[in-house]
Formats: sequence, C-alpha cells, structure tokens
Amino acid sequence: MSLPETVTAHLEGEEPVAEVDLGGEDRLLVTPTRTLVYRAEGLLSDETVEEFPHDAERITLSTSRRKAKLTLDYGLDGEETLSVPKGKFGEVLHPLLAGVLDANGITDAGETVKRTFRFSELTLIVTSKRVVKHIGQAVWDEEFEEYPFENVTDLDFEPGNVATSVVLTHGGRQERFKAPNEDARAVEAAITDALLSYHDVRDIDELRAKYADENAADADTAGESPFGDGPDLFDEGETPVPDAEPEGSAEQEQAPEEPAPTDDDTDGLIEQVEAATADAEPTDLDTDVETDPDVGDLAAEIDDLRGVIEQQQAELERQNDLIEQLIEELRQGR
Repeated sequence: MSLPETVTAHLEGEEPVAEVDLGGEDRLLVTPTRTLVYRAEGLLSDETVEEFPHDAERITLSTSRRKAKLTLDYGLDGEETLSVPKGKFGEVLHPLLAGVLDANGITDAGETVKRTFRFSELTLIVTSKRVVKHIGQAVWDEEFEEYPFENVTDLDFEPGNVATSVVLTHGGRQERFKAPNEDARAVEAAITDALLSYHDVRDIDELRAKYADENAADADTAGESPFGDGPDLFDEGETPVPDAEPEGSAEQEQAPEEPAPTDDDTDGLIEQVEAATADAEPTDLDTDVETDPDVGDLAAEIDDLRGVIEQQQAELERQNDLIEQLIEELRQGR
C-alpha cells in the first residue's frame, strides 16, 4: 500500500523498517531513528503525523479498556505519549523497542531483535546476539540487564506450577528469571533458536559439549547461585518446607504472613490496626488473654469499606473509558 504524501514528507528519505495497521486508515511506521503515527483525516480533524524519536531514556505503559499508552521519557527534553489500540500493543512494542535499543547503543549494527515479551513487570527482549531483561513497572529504562550469547555456555528450563524458570549459564554464573507457563514455550523457542544460531550448534547438548570443560570448572569454583530465581513475579502457590525443624518448634504456632502492602488507604488502616495490636502491653502470665472484640469489628468494617472502594474504582474506570472513547470518536470523526 502506498504511503500518503504527508507521511512521505515526514520520512525525510528514511525507509520504514516496520509498519502496523492501527485501524481504518491510521498507521504506525518505524524507521531506524523514529516512530511515526499517521492519523487519517476525519470529520472533526485534519490528517496528522506524530513523531517519536527513539533516543528515549525510559518507556512506561498505561492501559485502559480500549487503549494502550506508551510514554517515552527524553529526560530534560520532556515526555511524549504514543496512544494505540490495546489489541495492537504487542505489534507496536516490538519494533519500537528494537529502535530504542539501537538508538541507545545497546544492540550492534546488523543485530536483529527476534522477539519481545512483556510479563507482569518483566520485559524480555531476545536478539540475534543477546537477551536483554528489564524488571520493574517501566517497560524499559537504563536499569536493564543483558546477557550476550558469546558468554552463554548452557541453557535450561525448569517448569513450575505457574511459571517456568529460564536458567542461563553466563560468564560462569547461573542467571535465572521466570516466564508464565502459557508463554514459556514461546520464550524457550526464541532464546534457544537465537542461542544455537549464534554458536552454530544443532542443539543444547552440542552447546554443552562444546563448553564442557569450561562449565565443569565453573561448577567447581562457583557452585549454585545463592540468589535463586531472582524476583518472583509470578505466584507459584507453593509453600517452602524447611529442611529441619528447630527444637520446640512443634509447640510454636507459625505466624501468618503479612499481606503485601499496597497503595490503598484501606490496606494502610489494616496495617495500623495490626501495628497497634503488636505494640500492645504484654499481659501478665497469671492472667487470661482476652481478645478485644472492637478490633474484629473494625476489621470487618474495613473489609466492607474495601469492597465499596473497589466498586467505585471500577465505575470510575468504566466512565473514564467511555469519556476516552467519546473524545477519540469526536477527534477522529468516527
């Protein structure tokens, strides 16, 4: 399909390396240095072209029911927000991240981005020469980690109830991260294919044989990584069992785990109640322990309040989506 003259003028001689259909006549085009978003003419607006340079320091994501918004942070030069249909997010993220990695000097000339994945707070990018990993609310920023294939001598996958651990032996150390089981096969295929192609071997066994002496030496000196699988981004639903039970532990009751703190005010109230209870003066050993019924009543009221707040938040989100939809249709004339 030929490009509109407005888009051609903005390309300034660059050739698009990727193109995504955003619906209707709207399109997103990725060049080596920029991402362009073309909005066709509507009843209430003229055709427009937005430009998003790839030299961003940080990319964050926010979603609503219909839209996904990627905000590119350029440091002192401010921020720009790219809005696309939610269903197109994956198609847009892949070429955009490839351009950002190239612009920031993370990938080399001729290096291609094979696959990109976004799981909860884990962003995983598989290129022809490395794996790039970023953990956090941001999709990407300068706090990323990378594992060049030239230093990877082994690869393994350990299935769990909810997630699969990817185990890379890199520079003599085991590096671990998790992918949800429903996407584990895609992650395994992407990393395995890229790694085997880089080392020019047929399978993982041949890779291990190629570096057998090196892996054996690393195992003798380093041993298992003391850090386990790293941040657990996926709840495995498993309770660890200790190897040995200390004396007298049978007579002790295991304290329940505290719930993870959230930003909700109700959670803050619960924590205050728990703290107040924990800080209470100990009773005399000769007296009976009494339970204050007011604490239970307060917890029940807080639970009720939490339900009301969640309902209100859901309603506000629904109204916000409707407003966004109305604004978008008025702006685009459809």
